[in-house]
Amino acid sequence: MTDHVYRLIEVVGSSPSSVEDAIQSAIAKASSTIRHIRWFEVIETRGQVENGKVAYYQVTLKVGFSLEDEHVSLRP
Repeated sequence: MTDHVYRLIEVVGSSPSSVEDAIQSAIAKASSTIRHIRWFEVIETRGQVENGKVAYYQVTLKVGFSLEDEHVSLRP
């Protein structure tokens, strides 16, 4: 099939190190339970501040994955 049909979900990754690590964490975890992840989009970036310093990064992602074709037989 040549049509590209995707499903979207939102996931949130976090890291004390960087925004990039938060993204990698979210994608790695999502990939452990979802097949065919094709792309992501950062839709929100937040952080926690403690004692005047960034303590944590949190990133919300939209994740797109392709849907599998279901081969269903209509014959009895």
